[in-house]
Parts: sequence; C-alpha cells; structure tokens
Amino acid sequence: MRIGIARLNNETNAFSPERIGLDAFERFHLLDAAGLGRATGRFRPEIPGIAWNAELSGARRAIERAGAEAVPLTSAWALPSGPLSAETEDALRDQLVEAIDRAGPLDGLYLALHGAMGSARGGEPEERILRAVRDRIGSIPLGVSYDLHGQMTAPKVEIPDLVTAYRTNPHRDLRAVGARTAELVVRAGRGDVRPTTAWRTLPLVFGGGSTLDFTRPMRRVFRRLKQMEKDPRVLFASVFTVHIWNDSPDLGWSAVVVTDGDPALADRLADEAADLLWSVRDAPIPTLHEPAEAFAIAKRARWARKTGAVFMADTGDVVGAGAVGESTHLIREALRHDLRTYVPVRDAEVVAAHADAPLGSRIRGEVGGKMAPEVHPPLAIEGELIHRGHTEPFGRHLTVAVGPVRLVITERAPYTLKPSFWRDAGLSPWDADVIVVKSLFHFRIFHAHLARRVLGVRSGGTTDFGAFRRVAFREKVHPVDSVPDWRPADQRRRMT
Repeated sequence: MRIGIARLNNETNAFSPERIGLDAFERFHLLDAAGLGRATGRFRPEIPGIAWNAELSGARRAIERAGAEAVPLTSAWALPSGPLSAETEDALRDQLVEAIDRAGPLDGLYLALHGAMGSARGGEPEERILRAVRDRIGSIPLGVSYDLHGQMTAPKVEIPDLVTAYRTNPHRDLRAVGARTAELVVRAGRGDVRPTTAWRTLPLVFGGGSTLDFTRPMRRVFRRLKQMEKDPRVLFASVFTVHIWNDSPDLGWSAVVVTDGDPALADRLADEAADLLWSVRDAPIPTLHEPAEAFAIAKRARWARKTGAVFMADTGDVVGAGAVGESTHLIREALRHDLRTYVPVRDAEVVAAHADAPLGSRIRGEVGGKMAPEVHPPLAIEGELIHRGHTEPFGRHLTVAVGPVRLVITERAPYTLKPSFWRDAGLSPWDADVIVVKSLFHFRIFHAHLARRVLGVRSGGTTDFGAFRRVAFREKVHPVDSVPDWRPADQRRRMT
C-alpha cells in the first residue's frame, strides 16, 4: 500500500496591502519529493526554525508503522501574509498535481492544508486545489488536515474523505494530527473504517475569549472533543475558530465530526459541538491596552523586568497573522520612556540605504509606513548602528540604538517567534525591560522562560481585532449583529 503525503500551507490576511509570490515559499519552505523525503527523515528538521516534526513527519511515521509505504510528494509553506498572486496559486497547485502524477499509483493521500489561504483571484483557492487533486487521484481515500483557524466551506469538508484539525492554540500538536490523519487514511484504504462526516457552520466570527485551548472558556470545548473520541465509532472531532482577517462572506466558526459509518452519530455530535461553540460566543477577549498605558504598567512591573521582561503583543501589526510588520506606534511610545525596549520594524528601504554602513555609524531617517502609511505612519529616528546581519526568512537586518530603544529593522516582515530573533540581531533578551512582538499566541511557547508579564497592546493596523467588521457578510453574524440562533445560517451555508 502506497500513501502520498503533501502540504500546501499559507494563512492569508485579506486586509494586507501585500501580494506574495512563489519566492515567499522558496525563502521559507518549498520542497520537491526528494527534499520532502529528506526533511521527514529521522533526526531531520521538517521545517527548520519552526518545527522539528510537523504534520508530514508524523504522517510518515504513522504510515510506516502501519506497514505501508509513505510517498513524499511536495511541501510548500510560507509565513502568514497578504493574498497569493494568481500565478502563485496556479504554480503551487500545478506542482502538487505534477508530483501526484510522477509518484505512480497511490492507494491514499494525506494533504496538509491551512484552511485560510487567500488569493488575488478571489474565492477559495483551497477549494480549487482540492478539486484538482480529486480529479487526479480518483476515488482513493483523501485525508486533509487543517489549522483550527481555517474557514470551512462545503467543498473543503465534502471533497476529502477525512477532515481533521489541530486541537491546540498555540499549535503544539502538528505531528500528532498528521499521524492520526495518515493512520486513518491507511485504515480507510484497507477497508477497516468507512469515514462518514457531518459538519456545522455558525454565523460566529469572534468570541471564545482568548481562544487558548487550555484556558476558559475553550478548555471545556476541546475537552469534550476528546471525550467524543473515546467512543470507537468516532474517528475525529474538530472545531474551527477561524482567522478573523479573512474576507469570506460566509466567515464563521465550524464543527466537523467524522465517524466510522455512522451518519446519525456524526450529525448528533456535530450539533453538540456547534452548540458548545455558540455557548462561548460572548466570552470577552483579554484586555487590550493603549501604548501609553502598557508602558506605565511595564514601568511599575519591577520584578518582571528584573527577572525577565514584559512582553507587549502589537495586536495591530501581527506578522504571525499576516500583517506587514511596519507599525511605528509602539516605537513612538517607547521613546518617551527610559525602559530598555526591543522593537522590530520592517523597512527594506532603510536597510538597503545603510547595508554597507560601518558599525557605529549614525542612522538618520524615517522608518516604517512604507506599505500602509495611513495606519502605520513613518517615524523619524536618529541612532547608532550597533549590529548588522542576514537571517532567513527576514532578510538583511540592522540593529539601531535609539535612546533606550533597540530597533531591529528588517528587510522583510519580522516574525518574532523565538528568542533567536533577538540573538541574531545582536541582542540578549535577558537585557531587555520590554520586548515588543509581532505575534498573538505562538511566541508564548518559546519565550515562556522569559516572559514575566504579557500585555496585548492596541495599535490599529491590518490585524486590528475589528477588521472583520468591514466584510460584506451574506447574513447577520455575531458579534456584528444580534443573532439568536446559529441554525438558519448553517442550513443555508451547507446547502450552497
């Protein structure tokens, strides 16, 4: 038995002014069959800098444990961004289809998608990818895993035989989800299970508090999914809380349940999961602070600064959610205080202009605000160049000391996921009082040893939490409107 494994992953911010090409994948993660075979081999990092073992490593191990052959096809992953160009969408789809053709006969396919990919062409590119894949592979079992921030639509659920999703936020179960999905593809290919799917889609865009899986109120939702799966008839239960910077007119949370040939059970549990999601719709999000208020809190947090750092999540410019990373609002505020503050900002022009300047040079000019000046106004700075480097996928970067601020100016969007970002910029995270990150959740995993206090800071921009209010929804959605029941919208959406 031969089971193909592949990935096409990008989380798209529909409100970003940027359009990305194939080079964004080439810089980060774009592998052919041979490269994917090496990346998923034992003792090899699948996605260097991000995940040692992700979905396809888990899938390969599960397939081999089941006595089948894992057939690497292709893998493409770019950092969250603006919409893909139409040419990039076509190139990625064609690369996957051609890899399937070259692989020879397959008995099943596991495909890792995101669920929130967007394209300049409009519509749902992942639907088009799935149709192309199904046309190529015929009726063999197709299992698809999604990020739990994916936007589910009828084709995304109904074209595959199996639909699964991450169950952790921040995401910590990539390998486990890949392994479980691939194992189910093998079992379906052997006729041991008959996957039967039911799903529900809610007119609910924003809710659930922080939506972290291990805190209230979402903890009880994810706990119930695990309880459902204790029934051997239940193969997988998933919920999707969507990427709120998506402009789909049907944007909304979803629940998907896959059973072994029991459609009535799948329907009952999908209804239950949807009711659970609806029950947390009014849970308030964590407090967001204005920049001045955040720095006042940091100044009072002496113990946090002495033993680690106060972290500020720049919620209006979250690179991890597809923002461009050029906001200057927190830089402007940091310069008003005497706290040692690390702040990243994207500005390719400034980097290019000073790429050959000797260390110790005075750097003068405006930073930020090149791509979206209406929400990220440029800021005039003057400081000393103290470090220069080049790091993929951020490109060339400069570290400039501007009073108490250490400004890391990057050529491309600065994804401040790990402490290595600061070390690569010539800075020790332990020396900072305040560290500004362009991330909402995932930085917490890697900075847990250092982050003594975490503050969400409201700064406006392409990842502002209210951006979804600009979407032209087909019907009333929570929390934009008062919606008494999720069922009427669900019935219409699933019939389209």
